[in-house]
Amino acid sequence: MNESIAYADRERGRWVQFTAAFVAVLGLADSVYLTIHNLTATPVPCSIIEGCETVLTSQYAEFAGVPLGVYGAAAYFVAFSLAILAAYGNRTMWKLFGLQAAIMGAVTFWLLYLQAFVIGAFCQFCLISAFTTFLLLILFAISKITRSTA
Repeated sequence: MNESIAYADRERGRWVQFTAAFVAVLGLADSVYLTIHNLTATPVPCSIIEGCETVLTSQYAEFAGVPLGVYGAAAYFVAFSLAILAAYGNRTMWKLFGLQAAIMGAVTFWLLYLQAFVIGAFCQFCLISAFTTFLLLILFAISKITRSTA
């Protein structure tokens, strides 16, 4: 009886990991989009707010000569992979997902600071990336609060 309850709890808790994997794919798509535009030197259409080109052509748009979108794509791919592995029962991967999301969140805070106070402009696609990162953190926090995926 207890085993069936534990199994039902695990099954119910998997929605968090699958949702996190989906959100990570959205972040991956956004990062790849920005990377392609950066590498091809084509302007990014900024339809909601002005400032995309200011941000994406600033000295902070690259690290060690590599566009930040490449790092973002790698980070989102790792987050996706960890979430999928966790959804299929590897609890250690979910803990690593939480660490990955925390690191991504810290980098995102830094990048938002740069946009707001150093560059003085915002990029809507960068803000989408920030939103997806914070959503990953929220999903991890939900899993810990509800203890459905501990």
